[in-house]
Amino acid sequence: MTVVIKLGTSNITHRTGHLNIRHIEQMVKVISDLKNAGHQVVLVSSGAIAMGVGKLGLASRPADMPTKQAAAAVGQCELMYIYDKLFSEYNHVVAQILLTGSDIENDGRRKNFENTMDRLLAMGTLPIINENDTVATEEIAVGDNDSLGAIVACAIHADLLVLLSDIDGLYTADPHKDPTARLIPRVEAVTAEIEALAGERGSGLAVGGMTTKLKAARMTARQGIDMVIANGAKPELLYDIMEGRDVGTRFLGKKQEGWV
Repeated sequence: MTVVIKLGTSNITHRTGHLNIRHIEQMVKVISDLKNAGHQVVLVSSGAIAMGVGKLGLASRPADMPTKQAAAAVGQCELMYIYDKLFSEYNHVVAQILLTGSDIENDGRRKNFENTMDRLLAMGTLPIINENDTVATEEIAVGDNDSLGAIVACAIHADLLVLLSDIDGLYTADPHKDPTARLIPRVEAVTAEIEALAGERGSGLAVGGMTTKLKAARMTARQGIDMVIANGAKPELLYDIMEGRDVGTRFLGKKQEGWV
């Protein structure tokens, strides 16, 4: 099985922006085990700006674009160093790819990306992808890594996209405000009613929220790819997700009435 796993900022850093060492070590261990079992894994990782914020000692996520890009430049270096170090302990080779929106929209550059991904996976590497935040202004930005994860999953014809963040999945209401809110285990179509359930984003260092995840679900569904939203607080849940068990919310990857 080929799976794209998107890690949110909250999955790899503390709210300070510094690395959550215990959690990222557990995540790398589980992902390495999935590769050992024969799965092809692609990682879409957030966290560059947040780690740059922590390393530069900034009080919060920058509001202006140049400082965001500067933080990303510092943080991306640190992020890949950590991934390379940890995955190497399990004898897995990582590869870094940084993308912008224009890389995806341009037919030639998109094809080059797809060819590179095919070769990297054939060589047994673990590609780690992030948006190129150091150059991606509003005009050329994908905008969020939920969408980027869906773009990557579609480009490599993955079997599954897993979006891990700090939420358990899609609920019937905001679980922080409504104690009667229920987790929705499966979604067959992103209807207007489903879209109405999208809430606000979570962590102050993160970008996106349920709205971007529903957008990703639409993209993958058109290509027949299942997508799961789950809480990345327990990395071992990836085993259950890969085995098709009910974890978080699974969006079925098949064209049906209601998908637009």
